[in-house]
Formats: sequence, C-alpha cells, structure tokens
Amino acid sequence: MSKKPIDLETALAGFDEIWSPRIVAHVNDYDVRLAKVAGEHVWHVHENTDEFFLVLDGTLDIALREEVGERVVTLPRSSVFVVPRGTFHKPSSVDGASLLLFEPTGTLSVGDEHDEVPDHVQVTVGQEMSF
Repeated sequence: MSKKPIDLETALAGFDEIWSPRIVAHVNDYDVRLAKVAGEHVWHVHENTDEFFLVLDGTLDIALREEVGERVVTLPRSSVFVVPRGTFHKPSSVDGASLLLFEPTGTLSVGDEHDEVPDHVQVTVGQEMSF
C-alpha cells in the first residue's frame, strides 16, 4: 500500500468495472475499498460484520430485510450508512454511484449467504490497487 496520500478521484479513474471493489488502503484488519456501482447488486448478508458505506458520488439505495419488514435507505452524495451484521441487504443505483466501503480484510463482496449472483457482480474480497 502507498505511504503517500491517495487521491480518490484518481483511484476511481483507474478502473471501470462495476460491483468490483478495489482496495486502496488498510486500517488495522480492515480494507478501505472503492467501488463503482450501477444497477442492482444481490441480496446478501454478512453474518459477522457490519458494512460501512460512504457515497462519494451519485445516489445509492440499500434495501434492507429487517424483523419489521423490508425498507429502502436512500443515500445521496456524502452520506454514510452502516448495515448491521446479520441484516440481509441489496444495494442498487439507478444512475450509478461511487462508494467507499470499510470492511474486515477478506470479507466477500456477496457476503456469507446470497441469492444467485448475476454476471455483472464480481464475487471477490477486493483487488489491491497499486499507486
């Protein structure tokens, strides 16, 4: 990882794939990941970790399956939301968005349990970016 500041706009310009997170930094046992998203992800759950979302650009919707039913949280640019561990969720973005994610190293992008994964969603623990 870089020992210099990382410009997130430059890092985002370094890839085009959607739903294919890139690791830009490490903090203790966590990855700082960037992702470009468009369309729908897949319903999935992370049983042992929360999932942090920061919308850098665009708008992200996160559908949540909770005890009281389903709801959708809409995150405009500069918004933060944490999906609690054990909560099934499905991110989506009609017009596309850029995200910063904070997850334990090795966390699979489709969680521990998930619906069928569509072709446009990469199943990954993130790809290291070189700077």
